[in-house]
Amino acid sequence: MTDFDVRPITDDERRSTFDLLRRALHVPRVTGEVWARVGESWPAARKFGAFEGGTPIGIVSSFDTELAVPGGRVVPAAAVEGVGVRADRTRRGVLSAMMAAQLAEFAARGVPLAVLHASEPTIYGRFGYGSAALGKTVRVTRPAARLHERVPAAGEVRMLTPEEAVREIPALYRRIGLHRPGMIARPPRWWPISHDRHVGPDGDHLVAVHSGPDGDDGFVVYATISHRSPESPDRGAVLDVHDLHGADPAARAALWRFLLSVDLVSAVHARHRPVDEPLAVLLTDHRHAGTLAVEDDLWLRPVDVAAALAARTYRAAGPVVVAVTDRLLPANTGHYEVGPDGARRTDAAADLALDVDALGMLYLGQWTATALAEAGRLEVRDAGAVARADELFTTVTAPWCGTHF
Repeated sequence: MTDFDVRPITDDERRSTFDLLRRALHVPRVTGEVWARVGESWPAARKFGAFEGGTPIGIVSSFDTELAVPGGRVVPAAAVEGVGVRADRTRRGVLSAMMAAQLAEFAARGVPLAVLHASEPTIYGRFGYGSAALGKTVRVTRPAARLHERVPAAGEVRMLTPEEAVREIPALYRRIGLHRPGMIARPPRWWPISHDRHVGPDGDHLVAVHSGPDGDDGFVVYATISHRSPESPDRGAVLDVHDLHGADPAARAALWRFLLSVDLVSAVHARHRPVDEPLAVLLTDHRHAGTLAVEDDLWLRPVDVAAALAARTYRAAGPVVVAVTDRLLPANTGHYEVGPDGARRTDAAADLALDVDALGMLYLGQWTATALAEAGRLEVRDAGAVARADELFTTVTAPWCGTHF
């Protein structure tokens, strides 16, 4: 067993832990010039490192954000990012120690929820995270794909310069708002490394904005990937959608109309779109829109179960009492009554029982209690409670994050 200490990092350790993370993710170290541009997006705050002496061997990071939950409320959340362990120190308890320290810090600050995107899905369940939202990868073939004649064609789309894209899109994202469960706010530190480097003067992505009756209400960030070859010199490019958001269905349809109108394109490809996005229905021939994959997107962990359950709303059904077990944050372990009037702790007997990671799967409405019970992730103590829980936790709109971090 390796001897190591887990503690918050200092300002002087920002660059070394950033380099450690990139090596753990098999990405080259950044140059001094690049670090000068992106270093402010890697602050020491909210980071725990594992150290052997003064040498970092592991890092976990997070930033404070807000998360939209069912019912329309936006609540504080911690977005976990930048997790890595040096290749020669894995499977020695380093990650477990860092994640435990991070969760304890979240709990001490009163953060009700934590979220992440998982590079490896088998890792995070043991720390109480559950797969809470899915995303689909779609591909629309061109030039055959056409929007149906009844799809509204209002407003206009304009291309932005790189300077405009850096300057205008953050405010537009805030204007569009967190209108789906699972969407998160993008704090100032998110933009330089996750947006500006793609769309700025040194980036290779393009940006288009839709304007409706009330002004700008949607945007798309995409890259052009050439598929030409000596054997197929006339083959069209693929537009790879990186980020697409609109304030309403009309704005989103207009952005898809724009993408499908670009000349010399053979396909439009987009990953991690909402599973209920009606792209195929927009087309005259839905077969031109194919779903290539459905994957886990956002993972969620209730940090304060009582506060998390009280933050969202529930549909009309008889209440259920849920027994929650949380091995890492034992203060959460207990019984909770959930009903159309809200949620609270109770001493009543439990109708259903589950671990905190399964509660994370249930929380945003992606998975039903029936599905979790059939998978053995939820223990049924009252058979009638399953249908009530299905109705209580169901959401009309599928959860979706739409932000990479």
